Parts: sequence; structure tokens; C-alpha cells
Amino acid sequence: MAESEILFMSVAGLAPLLRTRKLSPVELVRAFLDRIEAVNPKVNAFITVTGEQALEQAKKAEREIAAGGYRGPLHGLPYAPKDLLATKGVRTTNGSKATSNWIPDHESTVTERLNQAGAILIGKLNLLEFAMGSGQKGLVGPARNPWDLTYSPSGSSSGSGAAVAAGMVPLAIGSDTGGSIRNPAKSCGIVGLKPTYGRISRFGVTTLSWTLDHVGPMAKTNADVARLLQVIAGPDPRDRTSAAAPVPDYIKALTGNVKGLRIGVPTEYFFDRVHAETEAALRRAISLLKDLGAALVDVKVRNASLCGVVSSIILGSEAAAFHEKGLKQNADLLEPLVRERLEAATFHSAADYIKALRIRTVLMEEMRRVFQTCDVLMLPAGNAAPKLDGEIAGTDAPSDPPLPPRPDSYNLANVTGIPAIVLPCGFTAGPPSLPLGIQFCAKPFDEATLFRIGHAYQSATDWHRRRPPLNG
Repeated sequence: MAESEILFMSVAGLAPLLRTRKLSPVELVRAFLDRIEAVNPKVNAFITVTGEQALEQAKKAEREIAAGGYRGPLHGLPYAPKDLLATKGVRTTNGSKATSNWIPDHESTVTERLNQAGAILIGKLNLLEFAMGSGQKGLVGPARNPWDLTYSPSGSSSGSGAAVAAGMVPLAIGSDTGGSIRNPAKSCGIVGLKPTYGRISRFGVTTLSWTLDHVGPMAKTNADVARLLQVIAGPDPRDRTSAAAPVPDYIKALTGNVKGLRIGVPTEYFFDRVHAETEAALRRAISLLKDLGAALVDVKVRNASLCGVVSSIILGSEAAAFHEKGLKQNADLLEPLVRERLEAATFHSAADYIKALRIRTVLMEEMRRVFQTCDVLMLPAGNAAPKLDGEIAGTDAPSDPPLPPRPDSYNLANVTGIPAIVLPCGFTAGPPSLPLGIQFCAKPFDEATLFRIGHAYQSATDWHRRRPPLNG
């Protein structure tokens, strides 16, 4: 089998080959290491590559599989986390000079569960500094979009999106406080899930905002994201915010049947500032789902415009509290934008924070009302990726229209804690031709319905099968 084919295969395709020993984990890991060596100098998605360790783990996986000890669909598959997940004995930088030499003595719950499933750590991925930088600077400079290296992969999980899209790793982990999984998924043409708050443990994950942070899976396909969530989801006594909710069999949701599923489509606000080309792709996607049997329902999300200010106050206040000591001791090592944001956030009062929390409860109640009328809510995932030199303060800032798309399309899910997934749904005409994405949200702990609609859509389209024009 050609190496180029292996690099872009799904977990669903690779796992049976590994299980039946038609493909060796060592062969697979070497193929991805060769790809990283060839294209990472261009894409800059990896901060650290754990090549020797990965090959040793691949040899171990090969022995285990040969002896009948196959652990499941991730056994022998390489993965890489955003470099703010602690990995025992492996440098974890947070993309910052302030922590560039930190080597944890513990493993995050997410990476621990992946390791136990037989997945193989192949490296650590680039990000905006402490998940809140500009996207221009940081410890090793910006990651680049594999579809056009002059464009941004978006952040803050920039390396996670870029690495998967470029065929450098089949599975990645990102974090999402205000869209930081879903925005790179959209910009890089892959799938990214922000799960329900509490669905995945955040033990061993560097904090940005305790009550807005989420960790989630990123991969080429909806089905691969489902398989990844299956392994990393579930309660954890080391994270008191992790939920005791049972983890269903997500693979059972991959039926391709959306007959009768009610898709809520906003009638106002969220499509403001969305490019005509982006909106056309979204309308085509929901029209296709209607043809597959889903029902479209007009919905209005009241007070949606409050999401941005609520998110800003909560995130800023909690980030300032977490980084208080570091800001005093290592301010000169921080990117100026990170330092400015943290310093500005110290001016939020306790009253500001409490008011934001109260408004958050109003928004959570509003989402409960919305989901009485629909099963999933469709939201734009923003416009195509911006130019790297057009990125402002870590957010998309295209020149047409002059303002970025409503950030509340992402913030809504973080503020209310509901799950949300982004899938590729088209490309711009170009040049360059860049990916476009569609976002779906669901009730708390109903990721299965997101996988149901995602699988139906990807079974009827081929956007997720396209490859960036990137040569090693």
C-alpha cells in the first residue's frame, strides 16, 4: 500500500489492517514520522516530535497484537495532543517561553486513556500561547494552513488542525474555550468536536478558564472523532468538574439515518457578517440534510448577542486568576498580547463576574427552550481562514466584510456547556480554494445525535476526502 494512501486513511480503514496484521504499527508510525519530517518545516504544526519513543511504542503494539492482545480501534495508531496537555516525561510548553522547559511528572487523563487504549504519542502540537495569543508569535512561531501556507489554520488549536489536515497525524486533541477546536477544524477542512462541559476530564490540561475550557477530539472524519471520544470520555475523580453521566456507544449512532431529525436554523443574528459564499455552502448543506429526511425548523436564540460579553468577562477573570503568579514573575517572557489581555482582565470586578454568571444561566435556560423545538441547532462556523498577516488578536479578521463573523456562533456552546461539532461543507472558489465548515449543537451529553447527523452528511458528501495541495 502506498504511503501517501496510508497517511490519509481514516481510523475505520487503518484499524482493521492493524488488527489483522496486514499493516504493522511500526510501518504506520514510520510513515507519519517521514511525513512530519517532510512537511512540518513548512506547516510548523509540531513543537515536539517524539520519534524514538513512538517507534518503541509501535514495536510494543506490534508484539501485543501478534500475541492476540488487540486493545481496540486505536491500538497502534499515532496521535498528538495540543501542547497544553501534560505528558509525563515529555516537554509541555503551552506555546510559551515562560514554560518552554517544563517536563511534567504526571500524565493528563486524556493522554493516559489514549495510551491505555494502545494509541501512540507521536509529538506535541503548536498552539497560540497559553491558548490566548495572537496567532502571529509564540514559542516557535505560527502554524500554517496546509491548504495555503500564507493563510492561518486559526486557533488556538492551530497545530492540531494543521497536523491532521496535512496528513502528519490521524488523530489530534485540542482545547476549546471560545471556538478553539471548531475554528481550526473549519479552517483546515477536518472535523472537530467541543463536547459537553464535563464529558471529558481536564486533569493535566493547563487552564485558561475553569468554567469555559473543554478538551476534545479532532480527526479527518466524523466517525473517527466518535471513536476518539469513546476512549477519552467519562468521569474522572481527579477532575471534580467531570460529569458522572454514562458514556454511550457512539458507533451505534453512525447509522446514516436522519429521517425525522429536527434541525433548528436561526432566523436572525448568526448569519450577520457571513460571506455570501459561506452562507451558500451552509444552505446547500442543510438542504441536503432535508433531502435525506431531516426537518428544518426556524428558531430564534434570544439574547445571543450577550454571549460575547459574558464569555469575555468570565474568561478574562478566570485567566487572570490562574495566571496571577506567572504574570508577576514572568511577564517579560509572555507575548505582549497575552500580557496585555491578562493585565486588562484584572480590572474586572467581582460584581462584573457575578453578573456574567447570572446572564449565563439565562442563556442556558434559553438553550433548553430552543431544544424543545429542535434536536440539533445549526450555526455558521465562520468564514474561510484569514491570511496569517490579517489575523488580529487571534481571531478571524477578513477584509470583506470589515468585521469578523459573530463570535457568538462559537461562544454560545462554551457559555452554556452544550456539545458542538464542526464538519467540512465546501470550499471557496479561490484562489486559493479554502475549506468551509458547518456547525451543529445539541442538548447536553447528546454528542450521539451530533455524530448521527455528521455521519449522514459525510456519507452523502466528499468534502472530508479532499487533500491539501501540500508536497513534502
